[in-house]
Amino acid sequence: MTTFDKRKDEAEARFKHDQDLTFKATARRNKLLGLWAAEQMGRVGKSAADYAKDVVVSDFERAGDDDVLQKVRKDLTDAGIDVGEHRIRKEMDRLMEIARAEVHGE
Repeated sequence: MTTFDKRKDEAEARFKHDQDLTFKATARRNKLLGLWAAEQMGRVGKSAADYAKDVVVSDFERAGDDDVLQKVRKDLTDAGIDVGEHRIRKEMDRLMEIARAEVHGE
């Protein structure tokens, strides 16, 4: 195997690892967002955990974060909680930092 081949294989392995970490961090962030939203709606225990799972699953509807954002915003609005898109995005950013730290700490 040439040096070039080794470097290429290492780069591909690093890319795959980074993609795996990003996926895990995003899923963790979505779970944390679901728990945050559940708390805003007064849900606790199993109800909060089930809602957090629903938020995680909602991310598979479309590429990007908009599907998660829209679900959480709609659910909060339906519960009579007026939270704007900017506030939810800010919470998503804050929770992503926490999720990344947790994933990298594993």
